Amino acid sequence: MRVFVTGANGWVGSAVVQELLTAGHQVLGLVRSEEAAQKLAATGATPLRGALSDLDSLRRGAEQADGVIHTAFGLDLADIAKSSAEEKQAIELFGEVFAGSDRPIIVTSGLGFAAPDQLITETAPPFMIPNFPRAPEQVVMAIAARGGRATVVRLPRTVHGANEQHGFMPMLIRAAREKGVSAYVGDGQNQWPAVHRLDAARVFCLALEHGAQGSPFHAVAEQGIPFKAIAEAIGQHLGVPVVSQSPEEAGAHFGPIAMFVAGNGPASSEQTRARLGWQPTQPDLLADLANYAVS
Repeated sequence: MRVFVTGANGWVGSAVVQELLTAGHQVLGLVRSEEAAQKLAATGATPLRGALSDLDSLRRGAEQADGVIHTAFGLDLADIAKSSAEEKQAIELFGEVFAGSDRPIIVTSGLGFAAPDQLITETAPPFMIPNFPRAPEQVVMAIAARGGRATVVRLPRTVHGANEQHGFMPMLIRAAREKGVSAYVGDGQNQWPAVHRLDAARVFCLALEHGAQGSPFHAVAEQGIPFKAIAEAIGQHLGVPVVSQSPEEAGAHFGPIAMFVAGNGPASSEQTRARLGWQPTQPDLLADLANYAVS
C-alpha cells in the first residue's frame, strides 16, 4: 500500500513510518520544512511539504494514497481551539477524498481518566475534558457512519522511548531535577497505562492492514503502573528523594500537568490484541526510564 502519514517526523509518526516501510509499504509523509523533508527522505519515505492548516497539501497527499494514518497535531498548544479546528478539517477532508471507497483512515486519539475501580476498554466512549475542544473520535465516527473505513488508535498517557524529548516522562524528570525531589500525589496508587513508541507503531500498521474496521484500538502494553513506582524510578535515576505530596503541593511542583499526574486511567488492550494479533515486544516503562538522558 501507499500510505499518507501526517506527522511523519514526529515522536509516534516517525516510528509509524519505519514500521510501514519495514512491512513493505510505500510512505508519503507530510513535513513542514525542507530540513524535515530531507530527514524523512533519508528513511526511504517520500516527503510532501505542507501542514494540517494547508488543505491543498492534505488533499494532494490523500489523493495519491491507498490509506491514511494521521498522527499530527498543531504545534501551537497555546491555541488549542485553533489546533483542534485544523485537525477536524483535516480528518473530514480525508473522509471526503476516500468517500465511496474501502481505503482506510487511521486517526490518533487518546485515553482519559477512570474511576478507581474502572478499566478503560475499547468499547468505552471517547474521552472528553470539559471546555477542551479536541474531539478526533467524533469526526471519525461520523465518517464511519457514512460507510467510510475509519477508526482510531488510542494512545496511553505515556508513549515512551529512550530518546524522548517531549511528553510526560521528560517533563516529570525535569521537574524532579529542578525541585530536587521526585513526587507523587497522595498514596501514588493511581495507575498510568503505557506503551513503547515502537510497539504503538505496530498497532497503527496492523489496524491499517486490517482495513480500519471496528471499534477503537488500544495501543496499550502496560495496563496500569502505579504512579508511585514511576516516581521511584525517576528518583533512583536522578539520585533524588521520593516524596508524597498533597494535591495543592503537586500543583506547585508539577504545574499544568498536575491533573494528569494525579489522574487514574488503567486501560485494557485485550480486544486489540485478539483482533490484530498484536503483542508488545519492547522494554516496559520502568526499564526504559533507566535509559533516559538525565541532563
